[in-house]
Amino acid sequence: MIRVLLVDDQRLVRAGLRMLCEDCPDLEVVGEVENGEEAIRQAVRLTPDVVLMDLRMPGVDGITATAQLTAARPAVRILVLTTFDDDEHLYPALAAGAHGFLTKDAPPEDLLDAIRRTAAGESPFSPQVLRRLVRKAVGAHQKPDEVVDLTERERDVLALVADGLSNAEIAARLRVAVSTVKTHITSLMTKTGADNRVRLALLAHRLPPHPR
Repeated sequence: MIRVLLVDDQRLVRAGLRMLCEDCPDLEVVGEVENGEEAIRQAVRLTPDVVLMDLRMPGVDGITATAQLTAARPAVRILVLTTFDDDEHLYPALAAGAHGFLTKDAPPEDLLDAIRRTAAGESPFSPQVLRRLVRKAVGAHQKPDEVVDLTERERDVLALVADGLSNAEIAARLRVAVSTVKTHITSLMTKTGADNRVRLALLAHRLPPHPR
C-alpha cells in the first residue's frame, strides 16, 4: 500500500485527487492539506510514501515546503503536480528536492502511474517537462558519450523515452507488452549507467546515429 499526502490549496482539486487515488487498491490517501506549512507538519506526523505537492499556495509555497520537508524527512518522496511547467517553477522545485514533476493536464492514468513510480524510487516527468530538461542538458553538455552497444529495439525504446512517452505508450507504439518495454529499459540502464529516464532521454540525443 502506497501512502499518499495531498497538498493543494483548491478543495475541489484535492477532492478529485482523493477520489482518483481511492479507486486504486494499492493507494491510500492518509491526509490532505491546503498549504505548505501544514504539508510539512502533516508529512512529519503521517510519514507518507509520496507527497503530491502543488507549488503555488498561500503562505508557505510548494517549493519552500519541498525543501524543508526533504531536509526533515529525506525518505518521503515528493511528486510535484502543478499548472505551471515554466523554468521559474521547474528548476527551483527540482533543486529543492522534488523527485518528479507533472502538470495538472496529465491524464489520470499517467498521474497514478507517476505516484507508483515515485514511490518505487523513479523520477517521473510530464513529456513537455522531460523535453525541456533534455534540451537544457544537451545545450550544456555537447561532448558525445562513449559509443554504447545497443540493439535496434533498445534504440527504438530509447528514442521513445526521449519523446517523453510512458511505458504503456511505448508498448502501444511498438506493439509489444509493457513488461517487454520494462525489460528493455532495465537493459538500457544497465548498459549505459543511467539511473533514471531523464538521463536516458539525454543519452538518446547524444548517441551517434545507428548504422542500418
